[in-house]
Amino acid sequence: MGGGGEGHAPGVSIGVEEEFLLVDAVSGECVARAEDVLERAGPHRWRTSGGSFHTELLGSQVEAVTGVCHDLADLRAQLRYGRARLAEAAREDGALLVAAGTPVLGGSPPPAARGERFAAIVSAYGDVVEDYQACGCHVHVGVADRESAVAVVNHLRPWLPVLVALAANSPFDRGRPTRYAARRLMEMARFPGAGVPPWSASAADYDARVAALVESGALVDTAMTFWLARPSPRWPTVEVRAGDAAATADEAVLQAALVRGLVGAALADLAAGREAPRADGQVCAAALWNAARHGLDGAMVDPVSRRAVPAWRLVDGLIARAAPALEEAGDLDAVFALMEGVRRAGTGADRQRRAARRGGPRAVVDMLVRQTESGDLASVPDADTEPGAGPGGQVGGPDEGPAGAPDGIQGEKPDVWDAGERVPEPDAP
Repeated sequence: MGGGGEGHAPGVSIGVEEEFLLVDAVSGECVARAEDVLERAGPHRWRTSGGSFHTELLGSQVEAVTGVCHDLADLRAQLRYGRARLAEAAREDGALLVAAGTPVLGGSPPPAARGERFAAIVSAYGDVVEDYQACGCHVHVGVADRESAVAVVNHLRPWLPVLVALAANSPFDRGRPTRYAARRLMEMARFPGAGVPPWSASAADYDARVAALVESGALVDTAMTFWLARPSPRWPTVEVRAGDAAATADEAVLQAALVRGLVGAALADLAAGREAPRADGQVCAAALWNAARHGLDGAMVDPVSRRAVPAWRLVDGLIARAAPALEEAGDLDAVFALMEGVRRAGTGADRQRRAARRGGPRAVVDMLVRQTESGDLASVPDADTEPGAGPGGQVGGPDEGPAGAPDGIQGEKPDVWDAGERVPEPDAP
């Protein structure tokens, strides 16, 4: 998945893992039918390049993995295929496929999936994993070697909260409105070492940190770090797990393109001898919590400047940071178009809240099923045309409205990193 292929420049290859929930077609509650659905789905069409379908931690979760891709058109085709195949298999088994970071409706906790490793995880973490039905969108981007991967992760650290806010798609949790845009991040915080990874001086430094967590019993093995960005333990890639499960395939493409652009920017900095800013770990944690709580509504914390910044200005800064790599890959126009779709319709969390105001939690499930299967962000209604929308398309209070337009000071550049604002304070022990 997303591994570096022979004859391709580092950072070009890309792959995505999408985690989904299975819900009962009648009740809308999560159901443990993963094994049956995967058996019906059969082999992945792109299996020769790494595409596959898998179980996840609990029996109500399934995963679709793309093969190695080198352009967004191929990635989008594989994402749409994976969703369509799993959705068809789920319907054949009386279930529906849902792309959301957390379950919208309640229900009995599903059993863990079968397998020795899943059993070890349940044994290690006890009831912390009993109902852990969190689903994410994981992006892999190929890099040349492990040293490069660790250095790239350092550069990604300040941008992870922005990726979280853009992909927020979990405002409900088992029948309860949580008032978080990305409640999945709070679910992940149950585990040791979750969140923004520490700054690491080298691959050896990173490996020593992971080994210490395994030695202490906090991790089952070295493949089980919970950080939102890491060198993949299996592939020659950087893996970013910031985003909730994307409501549409288009939004998964957007997350993947932005991650690849940020990786390209990091590789360019490394080639020029520019080290990543050592943003303070606690400030990064605060920025991550803020992104999970508010999404793109209001201000976010910039971990580098340590200041509150309008959320959409940080988004513009991320695009400016990634733009050279996006343009080189031919992705910039696609990213602008997809980002306009998010500005227009709101994040997945915004859309869930609007659906709940119209028809309650079950209406949210029905909307998610439609979005999951269509995969098309362009088909999502505009925020300002939704029933119940107030002035400017706002629905409800600050915890319920769609993502707004950027801060928009005319003539002002996006809030990109300014070396004069950096506060070099390492995360070192």
